[in-house]
Amino acid sequence: MSLSDLSKKSEMSVSYINEIEKGKKYPKRSKISALAMALGMTYDELVSLKISKKLGPLSDLLTSDILHELPLDVFGLEPRNLVELMSGAPAKLSAFVNTIVEISRNYALTVESLYFSVLRSYQEMHDNYFKEIERAADGFREQYLQDKEGFEAYGTVLKQYLQEQCGVWIDEDTLGNDPALGNLRSVLRVEKDKKVLLVNCHLNQRQKNFVMSREVGYHLMGLSERSMTYSWVRVNAFDALLNDYKATYFAGALMLPEALLVKDVEELLAAKEFDSELLLQMVQKHDASPETYIHRLTSIFPKYFGLNKLFFLRLDHMAGSNQYSLTKELHLDGLHSPHGTVLSEHYCRRWVSLKVFQQLEELQAQGKADAIVTSTQISKYITSGKEYFCFSVARPIPGKPGVNMSITLGFDMNESFKRKCNFWKSEKVKVEFVNETCERCPATDCSVRASEPVVLERERQETEMRKALDRLLSSE
Repeated sequence: MSLSDLSKKSEMSVSYINEIEKGKKYPKRSKISALAMALGMTYDELVSLKISKKLGPLSDLLTSDILHELPLDVFGLEPRNLVELMSGAPAKLSAFVNTIVEISRNYALTVESLYFSVLRSYQEMHDNYFKEIERAADGFREQYLQDKEGFEAYGTVLKQYLQEQCGVWIDEDTLGNDPALGNLRSVLRVEKDKKVLLVNCHLNQRQKNFVMSREVGYHLMGLSERSMTYSWVRVNAFDALLNDYKATYFAGALMLPEALLVKDVEELLAAKEFDSELLLQMVQKHDASPETYIHRLTSIFPKYFGLNKLFFLRLDHMAGSNQYSLTKELHLDGLHSPHGTVLSEHYCRRWVSLKVFQQLEELQAQGKADAIVTSTQISKYITSGKEYFCFSVARPIPGKPGVNMSITLGFDMNESFKRKCNFWKSEKVKVEFVNETCERCPATDCSVRASEPVVLERERQETEMRKALDRLLSSE
């Protein structure tokens, strides 16, 4: 029955019935009776308080807080958009919702996991570049830091600004002495007459400045909903997570101005060979950590050089162990390899991100505890044939004895990349055939395999079974 037909039979307007379908209007008793008569149904069938079993997951979704918790506005959606979708095929949507719930249970996914995934999608939508935050950082720098040199001078200005302009006092003595809170960089404590930013006493001045810069960012950009700790302990709402990210982005933009980074990248792209030492010099010139510096490059390459097919990875590794954990990732313009995968599988040991750990541990065994290692590689994927130019930096994680990290920036070696860069042609850069995980890798000559290709073998067996079944059925 069309809306027009129902409109005539029920003596209601098409627009009114349409709004009922979209969840914008809830009809009065008299209207429900008219609709029931027009549809040849009873009143109770339309307003039954008992929902059918197959629509149970959909009912749970509608009556939960999830529609308010989901950051739909980030993607230009409103809850009513979902209601419109539900009205089209509720049973199918209910089955889909139930499937998602089951997947989340099996993989122990939480609302926090969802929030972080949405945040990554938000970054990717904008190529990880936010002009308004860059301008806010530039404005603060020009007004307060223009004639200041050195991190000690920066720290003095930041501390003074927070106290005089934001009413935030700095405590650099309390936090860090409690082992249970040793991993936190800062905690904002709200007291009766003032706010106190507790900064971990074990941080160096550069790290303390970054923490204070984040606090300035909250104030300048009017970000009221936020986490009180850095790093995160608990994420209660997506808006808080998003504002935390904006404040962190502000701190990076304040410490590493985009104009200076553009000059750095121009120098890197003009070189005939990728100079790892030059990259480290650039990091040290700005007195930044490799992670902060390379993450900032993910904003600069797409915005100023049109190289947006890239990925950023951070892996953590306990020295001497065979376990590697992917703790941060960002993929611009599509999901690239490598990326997060099933936790029980083993990442390919041929990745440059993992190989630099071995180089770092060799130096640490020689007594060079604070060594930093860099390496480059063209990764060619065995299964897909995709090629990525990757460079990695590995170093110890401050405050975590025996734990190292590697930071990797990888570029899809498409025609645009090859045209704008020269260093990929260097004979010093080796080509390595890689794959996602050992469990999925067809390589038969791998000397660093950490697991047999059990997933690949299972897929092969299933393929052979389907072929055999097709032959059996076609022979009839």
